[in-house]
Amino acid sequence: MPSRLRSMKKLEDLILTYKDFPKKGIDFKDVLEILKYPDIFQELILKMSSTQFLKNAEAIISIDARGFIFGSAIALESSKPMIVARKPGKLPGHTLTKEYDLEYGKNSLSIQRNALKKFNSFVIVDDLLATGGTVNCVSSLLQDQGKEILGLITVIELKKLEGRSKFDFPVQAVISL
Repeated sequence: MPSRLRSMKKLEDLILTYKDFPKKGIDFKDVLEILKYPDIFQELILKMSSTQFLKNAEAIISIDARGFIFGSAIALESSKPMIVARKPGKLPGHTLTKEYDLEYGKNSLSIQRNALKKFNSFVIVDDLLATGGTVNCVSSLLQDQGKEILGLITVIELKKLEGRSKFDFPVQAVISL
């Protein structure tokens, strides 16, 4: 088996599943194990950084919290600025905030208004795409400010939840489950 295929298989093996977390009936997919293997993490970041829509974007917006891990590495690899979408009360200054539905409740995200001023086109980065509520929240915040979303990059997509059907921009997921 070629080494690239071996490492992608190893990547899938590193995605841990925690049943009934954060509540009963949810199978939580955890990507943090990947960080223990720098060679696999590096290959993952190179793959995530290779999309044309990322090359065309002015900036990256990463979603709290695991999206920060992948977004910062992609920003470094692609030489793109990174902006964060955080849970409320975590960012100073004037923020834009929007509430959204999760598979297991409600939450909201905030972005610093000043952070968006210089940029018009963005790629959203997160660890996982499930129902699309979190990404849809960030997308709405950006579009409300007249910004363009060129695409979404994730490590995992849970295809059966059909999150990508909510978006009018491309989605690149390294692993589809």
